[in-house]
Amino acid sequence: MSRLVSEPSTWPKARLMAWVLMPDHWHGLLVLECSGELSKVVGQAKGATASSFNLMTGRTGALWSRGFHDRAIRNDECLRAVARYLVGNPLRAGLADRAGNYPFWDAAWLTDTSLL
Repeated sequence: MSRLVSEPSTWPKARLMAWVLMPDHWHGLLVLECSGELSKVVGQAKGATASSFNLMTGRTGALWSRGFHDRAIRNDECLRAVARYLVGNPLRAGLADRAGNYPFWDAAWLTDTSLL
């Protein structure tokens, strides 16, 4: 599932900066391209990941809930702080004692050194 979510082709017209999959929900930090519309980007990503996951596991039916909640971040400097908070959710929920011990998360800063 991690590769499905992190795959750039899953996020047309957006860049996924950080994400974490919790037992009952998903958090993501996206930067939209100028022509990107959040509801379309999220809808396409949900469809792509659900189709791939269902094919891989032999299951059928919906994987994600229909809606989503969003919050706009207007300051680039806040992106890392929001990403840190987001990937810290499993720690606060008691699912791991450190981020590296929780398998279902990623952040662009880990692989793209130009963001540092």
